[in-house]
Amino acid sequence: MNKAQVIGVGMIPFAKPGKHQPYEVMAGVAIRNAIADAGIAFDAVQQAYASYVYGDSTCGQTALYGVGMSGIPVFNVNNNCSSGSTALFLARQAVESGAVDCALAFGFEEMRPGALGSAWDDRTSPLALFDTKLQEIAPDAQPAPIALRVFGAAANEYLAATGANPDILAKVAVKTRSHAIRSPYAIFTQPLTVEEVMAAPTIYPDHLTRLEACPPSCGAAAVILASPAFARKHGITHGVTIRAQVMATDTPASFTSAINLVGADMTRRASAAAYEQAGVGPADFDVVELHDCFTPNEIISYEALGLCPAGGAEKFINDGDNTYGGKYVVNPSGGLMSKGHPLGATGLAQCTELVWQLRGLGEQRQVQGARLALQHNLGLGGAVVVTIYG
Repeated sequence: MNKAQVIGVGMIPFAKPGKHQPYEVMAGVAIRNAIADAGIAFDAVQQAYASYVYGDSTCGQTALYGVGMSGIPVFNVNNNCSSGSTALFLARQAVESGAVDCALAFGFEEMRPGALGSAWDDRTSPLALFDTKLQEIAPDAQPAPIALRVFGAAANEYLAATGANPDILAKVAVKTRSHAIRSPYAIFTQPLTVEEVMAAPTIYPDHLTRLEACPPSCGAAAVILASPAFARKHGITHGVTIRAQVMATDTPASFTSAINLVGADMTRRASAAAYEQAGVGPADFDVVELHDCFTPNEIISYEALGLCPAGGAEKFINDGDNTYGGKYVVNPSGGLMSKGHPLGATGLAQCTELVWQLRGLGEQRQVQGARLALQHNLGLGGAVVVTIYG
């Protein structure tokens, strides 16, 4: 009866490093957009959760103070690539617990060019365990930055286990780019062909190319959550309900295969619990935003979320069941691959896209008749958040 509603969303077009504004400026625009979309005053917000990865402590306050200084609690959240959804999770909990009636979750990131790396080399890396386990699981894994190594090894493991044609990695990239062409928020909007993707420079042997990895990105997004009573009091009728939301972290099962190392087991557990909470099944969704930081992770996530049977991703892709006219439209926004992946903003950008879709505001990328939406946001290290909107 007290399910939180998303009453306002906002984001800015994502940009390549060096083409962006300062994080506090980007975040300020996204927050103002969300407040305007909700149709409320800034001082109606009672708590704020700021998500980012690359920044000093209390960047959230700096970003919010440019919009307003109402003295509310501000929580700074860092949960790797799932930071945005983690902020959303905490804001939802605050509303549904009755602690507050209205909460803001906003995320931002200023990233540097090149592969992700640690900012701290004088202490234990949070991904050291993953690196060690990968060496045990895939002793032939080639040297590379850790994210590239684990997702590259997962791609090789999946293709070897299923016998799928490696061209499915390229087909996912082409599909995603075809969606991004319709989005004014995406970084990459030029069409691709399977041949172009497969001919691009290899970044991890044997199959992963540069066009099958998401780019370092900068940007911001914001979401306002409220209780049903708050929405009624303020005459808000466009709210989208969070019907279920589950966060999961690693168990020993995560370290039994490269596929589980990149979150497949977490995703299976979180999605199953979310489906049970919402009283729905994977076949019920119209539109999906999932974590496609590398094309193999989109493929692995199809199966972990139950969108297709285990080992069935190749048929799912070849049948076009991941795009317009198929069973689902997956990543109408262009996904991380083409829209971009500013870590702290990603989960909130996914939420924003799905809220627009459910309101019928997806413009050229609108999924006709969308009524139920699924979000999947993953962070190595690790956490996954699965959210259902209706």
